[in-house]
Amino acid sequence: MGDDTVEAKGGGLTVAKVKTAKPGKYHDGAGTGLFLRVDPNGGRFWIQRVTIHGKRREIGLGGFPIVGLADARKAALANKQLAYSGGDPLAERRKARETLSFADAVDRYLSVKLDEFRNDKHRKQWRATLDTYARPVLGDMPVRSVGVSDVLRAVQPIWSDKTETASRLRGRIENVLSWATVAGHREGPNPARWKGNLSELLPKAAKVAKSENQPALALTDVAGWWSDLAQRDGMAARALEFLTLTAARSGEVRGMTWDEVDFGLQSKADTQPSGAWTIPASRMKNGREHRVPLTKEAVALLESLPRLEDSPFVFFAPRGGALSDMSISAVMRRMQETEVKAGRAGWLDPKNKRPAVPHGLRSTFRQWAAERGHPREMAEMALAHFIGSEVERAYQRSDMLDRRRAMMADWADFLRGKAVASNVVKMGEVG
Repeated sequence: MGDDTVEAKGGGLTVAKVKTAKPGKYHDGAGTGLFLRVDPNGGRFWIQRVTIHGKRREIGLGGFPIVGLADARKAALANKQLAYSGGDPLAERRKARETLSFADAVDRYLSVKLDEFRNDKHRKQWRATLDTYARPVLGDMPVRSVGVSDVLRAVQPIWSDKTETASRLRGRIENVLSWATVAGHREGPNPARWKGNLSELLPKAAKVAKSENQPALALTDVAGWWSDLAQRDGMAARALEFLTLTAARSGEVRGMTWDEVDFGLQSKADTQPSGAWTIPASRMKNGREHRVPLTKEAVALLESLPRLEDSPFVFFAPRGGALSDMSISAVMRRMQETEVKAGRAGWLDPKNKRPAVPHGLRSTFRQWAAERGHPREMAEMALAHFIGSEVERAYQRSDMLDRRRAMMADWADFLRGKAVASNVVKMGEVG
């Protein structure tokens, strides 16, 4: 083991020990020569000492946490077995570095990392971005040969026209190349790094990005649109109604299950129910659990819905699964087509004159809340946006559920035409 390496207490390393170990070297004790090196700056790296053709050699197996304890042990065991049978693990690694293509690196990286994403949509978007823009340029290149000029060839053509996509693409290429470096398939600095690298060659994304807010419904059109929607049949139409009543995102509504709903205690004297819909953190954009107050209109809608046996979804598709990503959007598209066929302009965003879409209804709600004088923090909470600084959020223990319930009841009245909007103001982007 060497004088500078200490034996891990308790018969071997554990994940907890790996995370908390102080600078030094710690032997795993599994008989493979695996040990953990902890640098003074806190960096943690896996090293294996193994005898190859009679010579004692060291092999780097990557850094923690990208390479976990179980993966490091698995790699060390494979190297030990190969060396014992007369093979050369180092030669095999050199060969892999020479032959691994960027496309293969993407596949290997995603096979490990995709499980970290909260939903299937994000998984598909991650791969689609790389397949569409990076693979045609970098796919066949040995990953060890990818340089700054190559990354530029992938991102520069869309940097001005599709800035947000290009920025995500750059970050995803950086992640893949970072994995390739740690896994021993390339060496040197990451050519997709932004700071002090591509930042010197490309304009800042904020300077070239064109604001593309989701088309929203004009406040003056809300009552007419809501009345039109009420005449539409189908589960997707009801989902769109519920989305509007709650100012929720489409994915949150489509993934809603009955066990997330608490109808609360109610009596005939109650003007508003006390129920709530709790969306788990795993389905939220910000990764935090979110409670949505259920108004009497939202409760009535839910109680009117059929329930499909063996399906947990509130708004289920014909075959029992969740509604598709396009199903709710299709309702609004058909509503717009009906208006146009009748010779009317339809439900257009007052600023960009584009047909309103489901996500734009959140902007409509936000504008309405501002004009009605509802507190900003309550409106932002309703939209599940972070409020204030991290310190302020730590002290904000209440989600103001009952106060938000009154606000959402006011919003439901507005949808039914019981209140009118004041002067329309410029709408900002709402995520």
